[in-house]
This record gives sequence, C-alpha cells and structure tokens, in this order.
Amino acid sequence: MFPCEANLARSLTECYLSRLGSSKRSGKALQNNEQKEGKKERAMVDRVFIARICRILKIMVPRTLCKETGYLLLIAVMLVVRTYCDIWMIQNGTVIESAIIGRSRKDFKKYLFNFIAAMPAISLVNNFLKYGLNELKLCFRVRLTRYLYEEYLKTYTYYKMGNLDNRIANPDQLLTQDVEKFCNSVVDLYSNLSKPFLDIVLYIFKLTSAIGAQGPASMMAYLIISGFFLTRLRRPIGKMTIIEQKYEGEYRYVNSRLITNSEEIAFYNGNLREKQTIHKTFRKLVEHLHNFILFRFSMGFIDTIIAKYLATVVGYLVVSRPFLNLSDPRHQNSTHAELLEDYYQSGRMLLRMSQALGRIVLAGREMTRLAGFTARITELMQVLKDLNSGKYQRTMISQEKDGDKKQPLSLIPGSGEIINSDNLIKFDHVPLVTPNGDVLIEDLNFEVRSGANVLICGPNGCGKSSLFRVLGELWPLFGGRLTKPVRGKLFYVPQRPYMTLGTLRDQVIYPDTLEDQKKKGISDQVLKEYLDNVQLGPILEREGGWDSVQDWMDVLSGGEKQRMAMARLFYHKPQFAILDECTSAVSVDVEGYIYSHCRKVGITLFTVSHRKSLWKHHDFYLHMDGRGNYEFKKITEDTVEFGS
Repeated sequence: MFPCEANLARSLTECYLSRLGSSKRSGKALQNNEQKEGKKERAMVDRVFIARICRILKIMVPRTLCKETGYLLLIAVMLVVRTYCDIWMIQNGTVIESAIIGRSRKDFKKYLFNFIAAMPAISLVNNFLKYGLNELKLCFRVRLTRYLYEEYLKTYTYYKMGNLDNRIANPDQLLTQDVEKFCNSVVDLYSNLSKPFLDIVLYIFKLTSAIGAQGPASMMAYLIISGFFLTRLRRPIGKMTIIEQKYEGEYRYVNSRLITNSEEIAFYNGNLREKQTIHKTFRKLVEHLHNFILFRFSMGFIDTIIAKYLATVVGYLVVSRPFLNLSDPRHQNSTHAELLEDYYQSGRMLLRMSQALGRIVLAGREMTRLAGFTARITELMQVLKDLNSGKYQRTMISQEKDGDKKQPLSLIPGSGEIINSDNLIKFDHVPLVTPNGDVLIEDLNFEVRSGANVLICGPNGCGKSSLFRVLGELWPLFGGRLTKPVRGKLFYVPQRPYMTLGTLRDQVIYPDTLEDQKKKGISDQVLKEYLDNVQLGPILEREGGWDSVQDWMDVLSGGEKQRMAMARLFYHKPQFAILDECTSAVSVDVEGYIYSHCRKVGITLFTVSHRKSLWKHHDFYLHMDGRGNYEFKKITEDTVEFGS
C-alpha cells in the first residue's frame, strides 16, 4: 500500500578533511579526500540536526511577514484543498462505479458530469501547489546564497578558505550544488510530511465512522513498527552517500584541473598521464556506485515486501473484518450494491491512509539526506564565521630540526599587531612565517617611507611572495608589529594580472565600477591618457571603444595585460605598490617610463625583479638568501648589482 516508486534518498554528511601543510590549492582536494578518514560529522536526525536546521531556517525565513511565509501558507492551503479533493474523488468515483454496476444511467451521467466539472478546479489546485513549491525552493536558495556569499566575499575570506584553512576542500560545490540540494530537500520534506499528516487525520476520521477505530489503529501500529525496522536497516545509506559525494568531488576536480592547466599539460605532452588520473578517479566512483546500486537493490527488495505487500495483507485483514463478521450490525440489512460501494470507499480510504503513513515512514530517508546537507551547510557557515573573526585550522609543521638547539618560536596566528599609518611601511621584529608554520625569517626589521623605492631579490622560495602576502594581510601575523597604510592605499600588481569579466573600461578601473569612477571625477579621457602612458592607446580603437566586452584574458597578450595592470595602478594612485615581476613581458623603454611615472605621481614601489636595468629606479634593496637571512641596505654607487 506504499508507493513502490518511492526514490531511495541519500544522506550527504559534512566531513572534516585531513589537514595538509601545503598552502597551494593545486592537488589539495584530492590529497585531503584520500586522507580524510579522520574527524567526521555524523549526519543523524537528532537534537543537533534540529538546532542546525532552525539556525538555517532563520536565514531563509528572516521574519514573520515575508515572501517566503506567503509561499509556505500557499502550499499549506493547497495541501488541505488537495486532500479534500482526494476524498471527494474517492467518494464520487465509488458512486460512478456503483451506478455502472447497478446499471443506473441517470446516476452515471450525473456523477460523471460532476467529475468533468471539477477537473479544472482540481488541476488548478495541483498546479498552484507545484508553483508554490518551486517558488519557495527558489526563494530559499536566493536567501541562503546571498547570506553565504556575503560572508564568503567579505574582505579576503575567499582567499583564506582556499589557502589558510583546510576544512573545506571544494567551497564552489558547497556554495552552488549543495545549497541548491539543501533548499530542494527542505521544501520537498515540508510537502512530503505535511500532506501525509493531514491525510492521516482526515482519513482516520472518515474510516472510524465507516469500519470502526480498530482498523485504522491496527494499520498505523503495523506501519510504525515496520518504519522503525526499515529505518534501522537503512543506516549504511548515510556513509555510502558520503563516499559517493567525495568521489564525485574528486572526479569533478581532476576534470576542472585539466581545463585550468591545459596549456602547461599540452607543453609537457601529458595527455596520457592525465587520462590515467581521470580514469583512475572515475573508476573509483563507478565501483562505489555499483556497490550503492547493489545495496539499493537489496533494500528495495525488503522495502517492497514490508512496505507494500505485507502492508497490503494487513490492509485486507483490517478492511474485511466488518464485512466477514456476519453479526456486524452495520451490514446486516445492506444490499449487494451497498456492500460493494461501502467496501470500495473504505478500502480506498484505507489505501490512501496507508500510503500517507508509508510516505512518513519513508521520509526517514529524506530526513537523513537533509541532515547530511544541513551538516555540510552548517560547517561552511562555521568556517566562514571563524575566518571572518581571524581564526583558521591548519596543521602546523614542527619547528624542531636535527642538530638545531635553538628554542623554537612560539607560533600563534594573529598574535602580531598591525598599525595603520600613512606613508610608512615598517616591520618591527616580525617573523616571516607561512600559514602552516614554516619559518622563513625569524626576525624581520626594516622601514620604508614614501618616496623610497625598494628592490626585493633572492632565490625562489626565499620568502619574497610571502612578504607581500603578510603586507597585504592575506596571511596572519605571527608576532611583532607591522606598520602600514590601510588596504586601499596598498596595491599589488602580479606577474600575470587578473582581467575581470566586463568592458575595456572595467579592466582599467578594476575593482572600481563605472559609478565609482564617476564619483572620483575621472573621465574616460583621463583613462585614455593612462593607456597612452603605457603605450596601449591603439587598443581602444582596435577593440571597439570603452564599452567593448571581450574575454580579455584571451584577447590581450601577456605584455598587454602587464601594461594594462600598470594603467590600473596609475588610475588608483596608491601610496605603495607591489610589483611582482609584473614587467617581465614589457620592453625596457616602456618599463623605464612606467617607473619614472610612478615616482612622478608619488607611488612608492616594492619591486620583485631580476633585471639589472631596474636598480637605477630604486633606493633600497632587500635581499633574502633562502636560509633565513636577509639584508636591507641603501643602494649606492658601490652596490654590486646582480640579476640579468
């Protein structure tokens, strides 16, 4: 008597991934997933789940009078009306069949026309219900997505989640697919629980007057007991779905990694190796899905017997009692047609009631699935909250080295002090430390005032980029005192500049918008001068004007992107700018003009470069040897220049 086509629900639980030392995102997801057999959040329907779902529901339904509340009421009203429509259709259908068996043409026409007349109204109710459910899913998704992105894109949280904290490996999946599945699951569960509860109440009332209270009570007792039994058997579904989501994430990751690094892989001729990696990841997913299908097959076999066929047997026993009991006063004087009509009506109501109870029993799987999504979303919310408050979780590497008798540093992320001050950058006893605790320089001390350009040099891995990440507040300060301007007065220009989606104008003014440009009082003519300064003036005509929209990462060459980044620097006019090999694809004469112009407009530069031609544009140099030592000195005529 249960619907045999009920889908097997899945439970998706949040898992804490194993902590890795690397601060690079590349390869992190696969490594974390393969080593994640550590801490796990259990996705169970318990008080923790109730607390979590209530917390998220407050975000999706922020107040009593809102659009979401209206859709909830619409769905509730439509569910009530639909239940009454079901009861009416049972009664009307039984009367039509009775008229056919009794050969009453008049009654047949009357009740058939009643059914035809009611069809538009019943159809309208069903479609209003679908409309309300779909709109509510969309509203919930909009509310939750906006809340999460508000936290995710606050300051540098998106960077910290991928580079400082190891708990979330694939935030893109959580913010898109998992949020959508969670919202759909919440709304479906609301519908799948409220309708059966309402059906049970109404059908018990109708059946009690028809066959007595013992019949519905017996049916409910059987279905409740069978529900507990089936829920016990379904426990492995949660763990199997966790593994499925893990393998799905790995498979999607290796494919996106191939797309992101396609050029490098093509140069290495690495297609065969990448094919092996993708096939290996896909094979793990397929093997698990085969096991999952076998488990669902066995559970489907048991579900069908207990929830359908045995329930049918119990239903026959219950509905037959008043008819087979010859001493029952209800049917002592009934005709054959009346007995048949009463049997059909009672049997169908009992069928609908048992189906409603069955949906509640099977909703246990949906609840477990929702508990998994809830755990995932709650974990994301907690990580975002921690990162926005300056906390992150990452395994720190050991500071004890063989033969090293020095006392290791006490590394506490965020224990340093940042002081905002204009026209000054000062490192005062600041240890240069990576987020996983790797000490690059134990005690960094130097001071740079506006107008004094600094050239930073040293071998790869010595800490040049780490210095900039600390200066840009991307990495936490592990001690000491750092004096620097506020973030808006410090600009970073990387070797491979980022080109945003949008117009040619957007490439120059990023991250400002057109409205911000107008507020600053900077005209397009001034922007044109910035392009002319870096010899990009012809690009304006070549690409069709300021409002031309292109895929600028592909349209612009490497040198053009670097010069565009310098035009962007001229537009923002920060107090300090960090140039990280950002003129490597620019000619020497253009490079010289750029440095001269920066000094002219008062932009103080920190430059990472191996070009000897740049030494003349700087006043100090900071040399790191990669072994924990550094040298900060003024550039004089006696300074030995190194580089190429």
